[in-house]
Amino acid sequence: MLTIDNLCCSYNGKSILHNISLDFGAGEIVAIIGPNGSGKTTMMRAMCRVLKPSGGRVLLDGRDIREFHARRVAQIISWVSQNNRLAWPFTVHQVVGMGRFPHRGWVASYTKEDHRAVDAAIRATGLWEHRDRLINTLSGGEAQRAIIARALAQTPRVLLLDEPVAHLDMKYKIAILDLVRDLAEQGLSIVISLHDLNLAGLYADRIALLSEGKLFATGLPDSILSKKNLETVYETEVLISRHPLNDRPQVTPISSLGKK
Repeated sequence: MLTIDNLCCSYNGKSILHNISLDFGAGEIVAIIGPNGSGKTTMMRAMCRVLKPSGGRVLLDGRDIREFHARRVAQIISWVSQNNRLAWPFTVHQVVGMGRFPHRGWVASYTKEDHRAVDAAIRATGLWEHRDRLINTLSGGEAQRAIIARALAQTPRVLLLDEPVAHLDMKYKIAILDLVRDLAEQGLSIVISLHDLNLAGLYADRIALLSEGKLFATGLPDSILSKKNLETVYETEVLISRHPLNDRPQVTPISSLGKK
């Protein structure tokens, strides 16, 4: 469905990503991890056609994504960026309805299909009782779910989530990632960048570890979240343990206090 082939990206002549190749299939969650500045956001910007690669290609169903019209790409790929909090006085229903733009444009009236897609996205994110509230009156977790609902209203095949649970409390982190898992089980291809390695270990089917703009390693959580990999890339001593309920790998950084 979606492939990046020797992808290279630059900003103002400075190389950010170097020859990254990955593929993303339907029904799976691929977590992108790596230190700050490793290129996670840049990779996602290129994957949804916002950023033009300086080398390599992003392929959608075997075709270079640059060959598609931007509106066609938006019908297939939804992107939720890090900085997406809306301060405008729109209702949740209005904000989610904006996700139908790739299918209807700004001027055309909403069709029955549009209304069904918007209502389904609001229900899927647990916001039905808040649909008439102004988005700037919601809590951080509720607002984030509304932004994800807007992306779902696009009825995409691929969902790109750039740090969707940053700054959220434990309850909303789990709620959003449980929703992401449900979406993957419905057939969506999910690409999600995360700083929280334990959440990546719990929810990802595969993990891609970036370091200094390069793909350091990719594979199953057990193979990627290893002591050797993480200490090399993050330059921090860690302890790898197993989750008591599902045996997934869990990461604990070891500080000087932890050694006493």
